[in-house]
Amino acid sequence: MNPQPSKPTRKDARDNRDRILAAARAELSAATSASLSAIARTAGVGIGTLYRHFPTREALIMELYRHDLQHLIDLAPELLRTHPPLVALRRWFDEVARYGRLKFGVSEVVHAAMGGGTDPMYEPFVRAIAVLLDAGAADGTLKLEVDPEDVLLQLSVLWRIDPARGDAQARAARILELVVDGLRAR
Repeated sequence: MNPQPSKPTRKDARDNRDRILAAARAELSAATSASLSAIARTAGVGIGTLYRHFPTREALIMELYRHDLQHLIDLAPELLRTHPPLVALRRWFDEVARYGRLKFGVSEVVHAAMGGGTDPMYEPFVRAIAVLLDAGAADGTLKLEVDPEDVLLQLSVLWRIDPARGDAQARAARILELVVDGLRAR
């Protein structure tokens, strides 16, 4: 009698899921039309494994969106623990710019998936900005009473920079410097 193949352990399944998300991030950052089979190959999993975790391209993109935004939300207080507020803000903005390169290629999918509804990540993301702004205002490096939603609107231009442009990273850095300069206390 042949032994039954064992099902992947929960850790294996989590590892596969994490590899798929990392591969999707890399593939979608490089090419907005990355196929699911290319993502599976990059992750080192079969297409069936990818579909078990993410039954549609939309499901994969939305999970990547939630995962990456949660990382940014969690990163704000972490940076403040190890850096002065102005440095923490700039480093956080750099991470937002990296995320913007991914969002450029998938923004239509994210917006369509929201169906015109409220994005559950919106308020936590705005609060993360507020945490950074409040810390900078408290130590005197940033202006007082800056509306974090205004800052989010300024940052949203990052999602419009085509990562395929040769100067995309330099352009994002210049834009972020303008934003930071506008937030500095004088």
